[in-house]
Amino acid sequence: MKKILSLVLVSVLGGVITLSAYKLYFDQNTTIQSTTPVGESTYFPTVHNVSNIANTVNAPNFVSAAEKTVHSVVHVKNTAIITGQNSFEDFFFGRQSQRAQIGTGSGVIISPDGYIITNNHVINGAREISITLNDNKIYDAQLIGSDEKTDIALLKIDADEELPYISFGDSDEAKIGEWVLAVGNPFNLTSTVTAGIISAKARDLSGRNMQSFIQTDAAVNPGNSGGALVNANGDLIGINTAISSQTGSYIGYSFAVPSNIARKVVEDIMEFGDVQTGILGVTGMSLNSESAEHFGVDTSEGFYVNGIEEDTGADMAGIKEGDVIKKLDDIKISKFADLKGYLTTKRPNDVVNVTLLRDGDTKVLPVTLMKNSNLTLPIVGQVKNAKASDLKKYGTNNGIKISALDNTYARYWKKNGIEEGSIITAINDVKVRNIDEAKKIITENSSGDPLKFEIINKNGQKENFYWR
Repeated sequence: MKKILSLVLVSVLGGVITLSAYKLYFDQNTTIQSTTPVGESTYFPTVHNVSNIANTVNAPNFVSAAEKTVHSVVHVKNTAIITGQNSFEDFFFGRQSQRAQIGTGSGVIISPDGYIITNNHVINGAREISITLNDNKIYDAQLIGSDEKTDIALLKIDADEELPYISFGDSDEAKIGEWVLAVGNPFNLTSTVTAGIISAKARDLSGRNMQSFIQTDAAVNPGNSGGALVNANGDLIGINTAISSQTGSYIGYSFAVPSNIARKVVEDIMEFGDVQTGILGVTGMSLNSESAEHFGVDTSEGFYVNGIEEDTGADMAGIKEGDVIKKLDDIKISKFADLKGYLTTKRPNDVVNVTLLRDGDTKVLPVTLMKNSNLTLPIVGQVKNAKASDLKKYGTNNGIKISALDNTYARYWKKNGIEEGSIITAINDVKVRNIDEAKKIITENSSGDPLKFEIINKNGQKENFYWR
């Protein structure tokens, strides 16, 4: 009897333990299942990372930025007339073989009254330019002006209503790693939006005149040129301009003209008719560890000054050879592209605070930028305005001064007694007193027409030289 009671007691105790363990397991399993969303496998539990949820909440609102910009980006069609190879019949009848060539790209509406910014290469050589809006309305466009160096052009359409437009953002404030959208018309696919980040700033592309691009990894393809690069707020921070590719299509590298440069260019075109360039008046190079050691300076970042142009703002402000420029205003200068990019946003007579290193000490010098006083003449080289002392030296009352001979023809000029410092008194029998007058004569000269230069040689004699 005692044995039976003992067995019953052990059985009851075992049952209680089993039920307790089962209840504990069931409660825990129910808790786990309650955190598993419907439709997800319970075999591979989902871990819900709170920080990831927070990051999603704080992520850029691409929908808002896209809606804000997509209607302000237009399709640009360029119709150019090109001359093809003449056939025997063309020669026989005295005809020229010509045909229309169509080019396409993108543009950005920057004002409600129809001003549109695009790339110069999108409309270069156009006989006709047409604009198609996002609602499929088509307008003829007028070319207001363009700048080949920065690859920026300004167009105007006359619409019968106020147009949606994009406001300029501050490209200097854009940060590496910041989200951006590229909006344009790649491969004639209108209203296309792609996303990426800013990969680099002040990017120098070899062989291009304007050397301060924003680099992104947003997908940009042929047809995107002239389109908008916008930040997460939908503000315009760049004009998509180029890609780096071995295939002709996007492979991860796209480049945009910074909005601060683009804005300054179109404002100059509207106010002055051309681009006003303010120069600092220094020559030099970017530093690295090797050049820093060579020049005996303690920094491997900055712009090393190895020359000062006479009578420029840098000269008058006291910048010297051997100085290292570290900042222009609040913009850090690590390389030449930083320097050039910031100066491209400035005009003559603007004052720039230059922070530099000199013999280990930091100095801040205010420099007044000046108008570029140099002009490149075909076959001759660089010329600049002559001072009274230069004219007196050569016994003339007018003329411009040769500051640097063209490398290709330097031997020819020197053989004929022409050197740096010689004075050009007339071009095509028209007297010149400054480089603006010389530029006008060259610009108005038809392509292929001969040029005639009247130059005073080192013996004080005037000679005529012809270039065809």
